[in-house]
Amino acid sequence: MGDHVKNLAAGTHTRGKRPSGQIRYKTALKNVIYDVLKARPGWIEAKDDAEWDFYWCEVSWIVTYFDQCYFEEHVKLCHFRNHYELTRKNLMVRNLKRQRKIVERNFGKLAAAEWDFFPTTFELPSEYHIFVEEFKRCPGAIWILKPINKSQGKGIMLFKKLRDIASYSKPDVPAKDDSKEQREKEYETVVVSRYIADPYLISGKKFDIRIYVLVTSYCPLKIWLYRSGFARFSSTHYSLDTIGDSFVHLTNVAIQKTAPDYDPEKGCKWGLQELRNYFVARHGDASAATLFQHIDLILLHSLQSVQKTMINDKHCFELYPHLNGLATLHIPFYTHAWMRQPFTSPIIILQLTRALPCLAGCNCDNALLILSRY
Repeated sequence: MGDHVKNLAAGTHTRGKRPSGQIRYKTALKNVIYDVLKARPGWIEAKDDAEWDFYWCEVSWIVTYFDQCYFEEHVKLCHFRNHYELTRKNLMVRNLKRQRKIVERNFGKLAAAEWDFFPTTFELPSEYHIFVEEFKRCPGAIWILKPINKSQGKGIMLFKKLRDIASYSKPDVPAKDDSKEQREKEYETVVVSRYIADPYLISGKKFDIRIYVLVTSYCPLKIWLYRSGFARFSSTHYSLDTIGDSFVHLTNVAIQKTAPDYDPEKGCKWGLQELRNYFVARHGDASAATLFQHIDLILLHSLQSVQKTMINDKHCFELYPHLNGLATLHIPFYTHAWMRQPFTSPIIILQLTRALPCLAGCNCDNALLILSRY
């Protein structure tokens, strides 16, 4: 940690006033974010331990240094302190389930039905026995397992038999000589969800949607929706005959680019407007509008689920790639959109850069414009 942060951690007021008409920025990422920051008029890079007004930092910096620092009124940096309440799979599900119960208790089942946008989900190994009961009630159903702290499709698997996930059946009584650290290492936390087996397909292929959301405050909740997201497609035609084939069931770019028939020139993506045009041509304006209104409602509800949990700070903001596969569309077309997960990882911005460079630049530039004004 540089002297600048050390002084702040010691409680010393070291930040000078911001140069008139200039914003001193710092970023830990050397990708499209850096390019956009560098190109903004009046924004100058803060080198090494120099003072800064805006910091696009990594999550690890927030964890290590945020609570040790004193910030001037105007200072902005990405990530809220407990951002993981929404971006870690198991915590996201806990918050959504809790909020749904609150809505049902206060407003009834009809209002709570608006929160039925995530599939039945359990956290393993802690909820293994509850999951087994549900598993037995749904014979023949397909489930999907995801590690809570991995991205790019790593560790994801579909299964139909309990023996396929036997390693996550944590024993009720741990061995006496097992340390807490050893037990946590041995039993990786994952979530298992009921797999949406009848998704809406385009040209016989599965897809999901990524929409970007800027949150500048949780109290009150202030959300900025970026309309130009994109859809990611699988490279192989959808089928339940091969649940072990990642090229069929996962839309992650990191997975699809290793497919034998992947074309790097074409990729497996559509811009969001292109997708909307397809829906309008296929189903009409009214149905397309209904779908995207439902997607907006999912975005809002997911953020509301952590509104009281998130540690709000006037210096913080979050740009969520929300949601990684916001919708795997359920038949009939207009009925349902399913939420999967938002992220804070820098790899998401890198993926966007590779996927649609113009979109990535415009997205970041718009976010910076909003942050500089508010």
